Amino acid sequence: MEFKHITYANDNGIITIGLNRPKVNALNRDLLGELSSACDHIKGDHSARVVIFRSELEHFCAGADLKERQNMSESDVKTFVKQVIGGTIHKIGNLTIPTIAAVNGIAYGGGCELALACDFRIFSDDVKISLRETALGIIPGAGGTQRLPRLIGYSNALLWILTARIFTAQESLQYGVCNAVAGADTLHKEAIKLAEEINANAPIAIRLAKKAVRLGLDVSLKDGLEIENECYNDVIPTRDRVEALKAFNEKRKPKWTNT
Repeated sequence: MEFKHITYANDNGIITIGLNRPKVNALNRDLLGELSSACDHIKGDHSARVVIFRSELEHFCAGADLKERQNMSESDVKTFVKQVIGGTIHKIGNLTIPTIAAVNGIAYGGGCELALACDFRIFSDDVKISLRETALGIIPGAGGTQRLPRLIGYSNALLWILTARIFTAQESLQYGVCNAVAGADTLHKEAIKLAEEINANAPIAIRLAKKAVRLGLDVSLKDGLEIENECYNDVIPTRDRVEALKAFNEKRKPKWTNT
């Protein structure tokens, strides 16, 4: 695949997607289209195990391209927010394999929402992050009002959204918005380290465990336990489960086949 606004690499199942639209990775139609295409490719790539979203530039993402937005009618804006920016970020959120956002510099608006759509977030210590929408006369429209409260609770999420305050990496860590903070020069290494730790385990089990957790979030405990049981039953007939038992008995590392 050839892209203009992103980079795409696959290293032993670890996919790295780099945002690369100078100067601040503003989310315009073309960049979002490439991210959407990359997600579609990942869905059909049997070798894909973990995805890292990062920036190739000084900043992760400044949010939507408001210059492009100025030329849209009200109807165009409604369609763009729901289908293009929202649709793309929801695609990222719906990927069945684990996703990691390695965030540097600024992550405002849609950039924050992109990070929130990932399963894990590692911030560099220079990060400034905010859902800035209410300061611009709008509200988060790509999942921010839904994903953030599920992550840090109603009151804390409302504080972030209604104040449009800009938070530091350490403040984000205290709120639970990110999982870890790293130096700017070690950010990508930390993301790779986490991806490799995940990648060392059984691929099908990883996907089914993520599925069980995600589907169980918004149901009762009883229904959640049923979802867990269904996912467990799906892993029982896999060759990798048999290989894990064999490797345990032979005191060696399993050789996963993703089958």
